[in-house]
Amino acid sequence: MLKIVRNFVLFFSAVVLLAACQQGGGSGKKSKTLDNTKKAGFVKCGVSQGLPGFSNADASGNWTGIDVDVCRAVAAAVLGDSEKVKYFPLSAKERFTALTSGEIDVLSRNTTWTLSRDADIGLTFVGVNFYDGQGFMVRKNSGIKSTRDFRSGISACTNIGTTTELNMRDFFNSKGIKYEPVAFEKADEVVAAYDAGRCDTYTTDKSGLAAQRTKLSAPNDHIVLPETISKEPLGPVVRQGDSVWEDIVRWSLNTMIEAEEYGVNSSNADSMKTSENPAIKRLVGAEGELGAAFGLDNEWSLRIIKQVGNYGESYKKHIADTGILPKRGPNELWTKGGILYVPPAR
Repeated sequence: MLKIVRNFVLFFSAVVLLAACQQGGGSGKKSKTLDNTKKAGFVKCGVSQGLPGFSNADASGNWTGIDVDVCRAVAAAVLGDSEKVKYFPLSAKERFTALTSGEIDVLSRNTTWTLSRDADIGLTFVGVNFYDGQGFMVRKNSGIKSTRDFRSGISACTNIGTTTELNMRDFFNSKGIKYEPVAFEKADEVVAAYDAGRCDTYTTDKSGLAAQRTKLSAPNDHIVLPETISKEPLGPVVRQGDSVWEDIVRWSLNTMIEAEEYGVNSSNADSMKTSENPAIKRLVGAEGELGAAFGLDNEWSLRIIKQVGNYGESYKKHIADTGILPKRGPNELWTKGGILYVPPAR
């Protein structure tokens, strides 16, 4: 009897181990998403329907922005080419369904990390690439200089299916202010409605206000109020259940941030292979075998830095130099007074 029990325990343990490996958690480093991405030859990336600085397409259909660069980093890591990305413009309402259904494999679309999203609908947030907070924009000639000037009857434009809606409701209710929501599914519809005078204020993340302000017919006629009413940590999202793919996306973003911290950029990355700093040598693939943890080669992170750049390069190109938000604020490195901080690559 004891022998039978022992054999059953060994068999059960083997089954559990096999199941773990099939889920990408064992030494086999299996990932269905990674395999499918390699077969397709491109990363399926969900982006916004047009938000300058974050994910925005030009007249030729070329996508740029710091959210876009996350997907480009993943493509550089797993496919060797940052341009091997297919972009799927998604509204706030449809973005999570597109991810859970498999239409996309990375959602990099100024999306707020919350408990319910992370734990309740089959999603996993893998990092923060922009720390933000919700605010309000108004017309200068309204006489409104602060949210303290808001009065009952105010109308507010916003997007359907966002934390913005909920934050707006909580804010006005907590102040005892009766308001009229004017909500649309598409961001451009919200901007157009506000620009046409259909609402008194436009509310979304402050970065979004700064970006969308550039689309207004007379941008200088509008101001973003000083108050911030929420915490909005924005970052890339993947489906639950594929731990290897989750790690690949997480560490693709982390690589960009850590590269900036160590002064490694798209121009000097190759020369850093001879650095005396072991952390830098690991970052550029000259020491260690970190790629093996994901089933990738050892130059996956070097390709990210060379082809996409570090986080600072991405921010400067897409947000600072475009005049959207010249000052990085909390999105500065922790070594320079910000809160941008990632675990060490070792």
